[in-house]
Amino acid sequence: MKNTIYNILKGTFLVSDGAYKKWRLIIFFSVLALIMIASSHSADSKVHQIAQLHEEVKAFRSKYVETRAKVMGLKMESVVRERMFEKGIVPSNTPPVKILISSNPTKP
Repeated sequence: MKNTIYNILKGTFLVSDGAYKKWRLIIFFSVLALIMIASSHSADSKVHQIAQLHEEVKAFRSKYVETRAKVMGLKMESVVRERMFEKGIVPSNTPPVKILISSNPTKP
Protein backbone atom coordinates (compact mmCIF):
# COMPACT_ATOMS: atom_id res chain seq x y z
CA MET A 1 0.00 0.00 0.00
CA LYS A 2 2.75 2.40 1.01
CA ASN A 3 4.83 1.42 -2.01
CA THR A 4 1.85 2.04 -4.35
CA ILE A 5 1.33 5.55 -3.01
CA TYR A 6 5.05 6.33 -3.51
CA ASN A 7 4.87 5.03 -7.09
CA ILE A 8 1.87 7.28 -7.82
CA LEU A 9 3.59 10.30 -6.27
CA LYS A 10 6.81 9.65 -8.18
CA GLY A 11 4.89 9.13 -11.42
CA THR A 12 6.40 5.74 -12.21
CA PHE A 13 3.02 4.54 -13.47
CA LEU A 14 3.39 6.94 -16.41
CA VAL A 15 6.64 5.38 -17.66
CA SER A 16 5.93 1.70 -17.02
CA ASP A 17 5.19 -0.89 -19.72
CA GLY A 18 1.41 -0.24 -20.03
CA ALA A 19 1.80 3.53 -19.83
CA TYR A 20 0.63 4.10 -23.43
CA LYS A 21 -2.98 3.34 -22.50
CA LYS A 22 -2.72 5.57 -19.43
CA TRP A 23 -1.31 8.48 -21.44
CA ARG A 24 -4.14 8.20 -23.96
CA LEU A 25 -6.65 8.32 -21.12
CA ILE A 26 -4.91 11.30 -19.48
CA ILE A 27 -4.83 13.22 -22.78
CA PHE A 28 -8.48 12.36 -23.40
CA PHE A 29 -9.49 13.69 -19.98
CA SER A 30 -7.36 16.80 -20.49
CA VAL A 31 -9.08 17.53 -23.81
CA LEU A 32 -12.49 17.00 -22.19
CA ALA A 33 -11.54 19.39 -19.39
CA LEU A 34 -10.45 22.04 -21.92
CA ILE A 35 -13.70 21.66 -23.85
CA MET A 36 -15.67 21.97 -20.63
CA ILE A 37 -13.78 25.13 -19.62
CA ALA A 38 -14.29 26.69 -23.07
CA SER A 39 -18.00 25.84 -22.97
CA SER A 40 -18.32 27.38 -19.52
CA HIS A 41 -16.62 30.60 -20.64
CA SER A 42 -18.87 30.75 -23.70
CA ALA A 43 -21.98 30.31 -21.57
CA ASP A 44 -20.81 33.00 -19.13
CA SER A 45 -20.21 35.48 -21.95
CA LYS A 46 -23.68 34.77 -23.33
CA VAL A 47 -25.21 35.33 -19.89
CA HIS A 48 -23.44 38.71 -19.65
CA GLN A 49 -24.60 39.62 -23.15
CA ILE A 50 -28.20 38.70 -22.29
CA ALA A 51 -28.04 40.83 -19.14
CA GLN A 52 -26.72 43.77 -21.16
CA LEU A 53 -29.51 43.36 -23.71
CA HIS A 54 -32.10 43.28 -20.92
CA GLU A 55 -30.73 46.58 -19.63
CA GLU A 56 -30.98 48.07 -23.12
CA VAL A 57 -34.58 46.87 -23.42
CA LYS A 58 -35.44 48.51 -20.10
CA ALA A 59 -33.85 51.77 -21.27
CA PHE A 60 -35.74 51.68 -24.57
CA ARG A 61 -39.03 50.95 -22.80
CA SER A 62 -38.44 53.86 -20.46
CA LYS A 63 -37.66 56.15 -23.38
CA TYR A 64 -40.77 54.91 -25.21
CA VAL A 65 -43.02 55.63 -22.24
CA GLU A 66 -41.47 59.07 -21.81
CA THR A 67 -41.91 59.91 -25.50
CA ARG A 68 -45.48 58.60 -25.53
CA ALA A 69 -46.37 60.78 -22.55
CA LYS A 70 -44.80 63.79 -24.26
CA VAL A 71 -46.78 63.13 -27.47
CA MET A 72 -50.01 62.72 -25.51
CA GLY A 73 -49.38 66.12 -23.93
CA LEU A 74 -48.68 67.71 -27.30
CA LYS A 75 -51.88 66.26 -28.83
CA MET A 76 -54.11 67.92 -26.27
CA GLU A 77 -56.49 70.50 -27.76
CA SER A 78 -55.38 73.25 -25.41
CA VAL A 79 -51.72 72.86 -26.43
CA VAL A 80 -52.63 72.77 -30.12
CA ARG A 81 -54.84 75.85 -29.68
CA GLU A 82 -52.02 77.78 -27.97
CA ARG A 83 -49.50 76.89 -30.68
CA MET A 84 -51.89 77.84 -33.46
CA PHE A 85 -52.72 81.11 -31.69
CA GLU A 86 -49.00 81.96 -31.70
CA LYS A 87 -48.99 81.49 -35.48
CA GLY A 88 -52.12 83.63 -35.90
CA ILE A 89 -54.61 80.82 -36.46
CA VAL A 90 -57.69 81.00 -34.22
CA PRO A 91 -60.67 78.64 -33.96
CA SER A 92 -63.76 79.54 -35.95
CA ASN A 93 -66.73 81.16 -34.21
CA THR A 94 -69.23 79.33 -36.41
CA PRO A 95 -69.43 75.56 -36.24
CA PRO A 96 -68.78 73.56 -39.39
CA VAL A 97 -71.72 72.66 -41.63
CA LYS A 98 -72.28 69.08 -42.69
CA ILE A 99 -72.82 68.73 -46.43
CA LEU A 100 -74.79 65.69 -47.54
CA ILE A 101 -74.40 64.41 -51.08
CA SER A 102 -76.88 61.80 -52.19
CA SER A 103 -76.54 59.60 -55.23
CA ASN A 104 -80.28 59.88 -55.93
CA PRO A 105 -81.19 63.46 -56.91
CA THR A 106 -84.84 63.09 -55.85
CA LYS A 107 -84.01 62.55 -52.21
CA PRO A 108 -82.83 65.58 -50.23
